[in-house]
Amino acid sequence: MLVKIYPENPNPKEIERVVAHLKKGGLIIFPTDTVYSIGCDLSNNRAVEKMARIKGVKLKNANFSLICYDLSHLSDFCKPMDNAIFKMMKKALPGPFTFILNASNNVPKLFKANKKTIGIRVPDNNTIRVIVQELGNPVVSTSVHDDDEVVEYTTDPELIHEKYKNEIEIVIDGGFGNNVASTVVDCTGYEPIIIRQGLGEID
Repeated sequence: MLVKIYPENPNPKEIERVVAHLKKGGLIIFPTDTVYSIGCDLSNNRAVEKMARIKGVKLKNANFSLICYDLSHLSDFCKPMDNAIFKMMKKALPGPFTFILNASNNVPKLFKANKKTIGIRVPDNNTIRVIVQELGNPVVSTSVHDDDEVVEYTTDPELIHEKYKNEIEIVIDGGFGNNVASTVVDCTGYEPIIIRQGLGEID
């Protein structure tokens, strides 16, 4: 099902429908401030495993990120961080960044692996943030890649729906997506290191 929800004014009824679907263990495809992503409710193990199958990876090897509404969720999933790093994240988010942080003890249980780090996103996109807020949990997410060797990401929600309609029940149409991914910043060492330059610029 292709559902139109625009970030400027997300329709509460459609948000409710998407949240109910996530709570039942369903998967969604949604827009962010960068590329379209596949997501599910963090608290539903079967849904997370299904996401790994769709991506063709073992769950223990999957580099999934957590999409949070804001930074208040962080202490549940990552170890205490340096104050300077927290300030940098607060300044950059919401925005097109994925911050890699040292994982708390909650994370290995979720991914059935000895995961030491976790990627955290707070996209500058109202649709997914309102969904996360209503759900009450972060959404586990992974980017929608294109099969084309030249174009890395599919930007047209109708084409995405066509490709995934037999596996993923709800595709949110928020207009054309970006084809540049988030900037990935590793914050697990002494100093932050950019490991993938994407859309976000860090001062």
